Amino acid sequence: MTSEHYSIRRTTEADWREVRELRLQMIRDTPDACAETLAEALAHDEAEWRLRGGRGSGVHGIQLAAVTGAGGWVGTMGGYVPDSATGPLLVGVFVVPEWRGTGAGLADALLESVEEWARAKDGRLTLHVHEDNARAISFYERHGYAATGHSVAYNVNPAKRELEMLKQL
Repeated sequence: MTSEHYSIRRTTEADWREVRELRLQMIRDTPDACAETLAEALAHDEAEWRLRGGRGSGVHGIQLAAVTGAGGWVGTMGGYVPDSATGPLLVGVFVVPEWRGTGAGLADALLESVEEWARAKDGRLTLHVHEDNARAISFYERHGYAATGHSVAYNVNPAKRELEMLKQL
């Protein structure tokens, strides 16, 4: 997918530095949206970041990056299939603040690309969103996701919950 201002592509192992920097920015910006703390992310070695970058070419997953014409990374989104009962799961959603909003269309385009991947896998896409992340919940609802009534403990702070949402594709 391409627009006049950015392109969306799968990440590669060689992108490990950009994957790392965008992930660190994501954790600093919206720590409740991440399944790891900043300290945990900073402790990862190059091999871990290369593994994460390589997820873009995985068989059971996808990792996308939105890159400007000037080469700046401005968003990411991914998915993987943890097991057949769960089906495709949306993960790693982030758009840098200056690219947020419906005017840019970046989050919409990333989600559309992950949904296309998920449609080929199972015909549904599930996600978990922090109960306090109203902006994300609203975004997902606008795109046809509905709460299932299930939730899981948020691993960084088990006193909080992540709400499960699902969309039939």
